[in-house]
Amino acid sequence: MAGKLAGKVALVTGAARGQGRSHAIRLAQDGADIIAIDFVSEVDSVAPFYGPSTEADLAETVRQVEALDRRIFTSKADVRDIDALTEAVNEGVAQLGRLDIVVANAGIFTFGTETHRVDEQSWSDLMDINITGVWHTYKAAAEHLIASGPGGSVIIISSLAGFKGLANVAAYTTTKHAIVGLMKVLANELGPHQIRVNTIHPNAIDTPMVKNETTYKLFRPDLEHPTLEDAEPAFGGLNPFGIGFIEPIHVSNAVAWLASDESYYVSGGQIPVDAGAAIK
Repeated sequence: MAGKLAGKVALVTGAARGQGRSHAIRLAQDGADIIAIDFVSEVDSVAPFYGPSTEADLAETVRQVEALDRRIFTSKADVRDIDALTEAVNEGVAQLGRLDIVVANAGIFTFGTETHRVDEQSWSDLMDINITGVWHTYKAAAEHLIASGPGGSVIIISSLAGFKGLANVAAYTTTKHAIVGLMKVLANELGPHQIRVNTIHPNAIDTPMVKNETTYKLFRPDLEHPTLEDAEPAFGGLNPFGIGFIEPIHVSNAVAWLASDESYYVSGGQIPVDAGAAIK
């Protein structure tokens, strides 16, 4: 399969479903082979908000990538575990031959309480997965990425919360700001290798992480059991387009552009894919 990413290999974390699956498939459409990593296990502090991805979810990512006639290596590694993650990345590179693109996508979302009332474990889990997990992803990939030479790309998935101070979302917002700082450091470190580093900042995405009753209640606290229909107008109020949710493919299109040589000198950037929410 020819494409602008033909001959390249991309690592995607959180690849079993949602944005991660969408990114993996979109990169495969452009010709990349995929190293797909996901924890596929529950994080206790997240359980009240939404359920975990599953092995069946990861298998579906494999099915869709292979349907594009691309190779895919998978591992059920936890980004908090640097040894397991490094082993997974090393094995993926050994099987697929190289590493050119890193998409640090894995993350969790909890919210809905005043900052001084945030649960200690919830705070720790968000820091460990959303910040340390991104650092671990880069750490496990760095030597392979540098060895592949100029033209590499590190793409870190941040959020609208990486631009704005969202009330009652302190821990998540802190993590999404923090990885912007990491991105800026890496852009300076990897520039001499002609490898670029950027963050992407989506608004509310049409995924299980956002589309659940707990999230709806954040926007409609007046209702005991708010539905999607109850909450969608409030989500739409976040951006000038007035749309409730952004489809993952639009974020994935930005990922694909940043992964390709079309963005060769784009580095150190914070790319919004948010229907203008960051400026509202």
